[in-house]
Amino acid sequence: MLNMTIYQSNGEEELFVRKDKEQLAPGSTDVQQHIIVIDEEQMFQEMDGFGASFTDSAAYLIHQVLETQQRSELMTRLFDPNEGIGLSVLRQPMGASDYARDFYSYNDMPEGQTDVELNQFSIAHDEKDIIPLLKEALRLNPDIKLMGSPWSPPGWMKTSGSMIDGELKSEYYAVYADYFVRYIQGYEANGLPIYAITPQNEALYSPGHYPGMIMLPEAQSDFIKNHLKPQFVENDIDTKILCYDHNWDKPDYPLTVFEQAGDAVDGVAWHWYGGKPSAQSEVFEAFPGKEVHFTEGSGGEWIPPFEQAFSNVMRTGIEILRNHSKSYVLWNMALDENNGPTVPGFGKSTCRGIVTVNQQTKELTYTLDYYALAHFSKVIRPKAVRIASTSNESIRSVAFKNTDGSIAIVLFNDSEQEENAALHMQGTEQLNLRLAPKSAVSVLIEE
Repeated sequence: MLNMTIYQSNGEEELFVRKDKEQLAPGSTDVQQHIIVIDEEQMFQEMDGFGASFTDSAAYLIHQVLETQQRSELMTRLFDPNEGIGLSVLRQPMGASDYARDFYSYNDMPEGQTDVELNQFSIAHDEKDIIPLLKEALRLNPDIKLMGSPWSPPGWMKTSGSMIDGELKSEYYAVYADYFVRYIQGYEANGLPIYAITPQNEALYSPGHYPGMIMLPEAQSDFIKNHLKPQFVENDIDTKILCYDHNWDKPDYPLTVFEQAGDAVDGVAWHWYGGKPSAQSEVFEAFPGKEVHFTEGSGGEWIPPFEQAFSNVMRTGIEILRNHSKSYVLWNMALDENNGPTVPGFGKSTCRGIVTVNQQTKELTYTLDYYALAHFSKVIRPKAVRIASTSNESIRSVAFKNTDGSIAIVLFNDSEQEENAALHMQGTEQLNLRLAPKSAVSVLIEE
């Protein structure tokens, strides 16, 4: 007899609720039945997991604004694989991003001064809120993997002299590589191994109101191949190097880096703010030895109705996984009632966090992103391997086999009407499910 755990989200009033299979048994025989064939023989990528980012803003809200008991409950619900949803990938800004209370790097200098020996390098800023939360997350879930991504080097390394705009000066390539080494060593000293880094967040976008930098593919290839990787080797650092860290609409960027940097680069990181997830497969098929990661996608007020916003996270998440990604990472772990804090001069923020922390009332609210992530992370565990499953534009599906032999299947009814799905797996009974329009169902099948 199979042991089966089923979770369903069906609208704002029913988010990630555990169900018996009888409660989802097909009703009307008039409804079309979609055959979902699960094939364990066809295997694809191994999963690292799902998560978000403890930006400076998120870490401040969780570590300083919430009461101790609230924070403890939240961290358990985020990271504990049994009591919570077991998030296992955290992508951390290296210095200030747009979601920080101020501009900072790990080596800020007075205007006109430089520090090529990095004598002033310090991760002290992160030791106040970010590092304590990362340690607690790792305690709750030892499978967590940490990624680091800078929005900007220190201003003195750049043509703009500021963390806003500009490019990395060629004479500072080696110094900047050392900056990454110091960051990784500093985190390691705190018991926090860095699994992967990217040389630059959104390397083709230079915002005028928060930290950023243009890093063209030729420059990134040079930096990785001739500076970053050699310094990692010299310092016995095995942290993975992922290129690009930007949208699906420019697959030529990672293709160029893979051609030029070769073995020095381990994979590519993608965002969802332009293009389609099929770009991940396009690049993977050209370079099948390189890893695929999805490192940032934020929801927000630009997709206003709940249904559309929830559907976007489910639909896109399934497609990201079906296109070879080892990770699915959203953006801010927490934002406040005004979608902040943001860096000075940022203007109106429209992003949504995994949770909302009201700075006035200290109320903690779990957003739709939490429940959407739960549909993936609760059943698909780290080191799970994706297996083949039938999927179409009405019933989207993705399936994984966990290390304990259990099978995880995530389904999303992307149509406007009720649909029936029949799950076919070799050697097991057929599972018939009724899916309400725009509803998500996660199934964990254990022997």
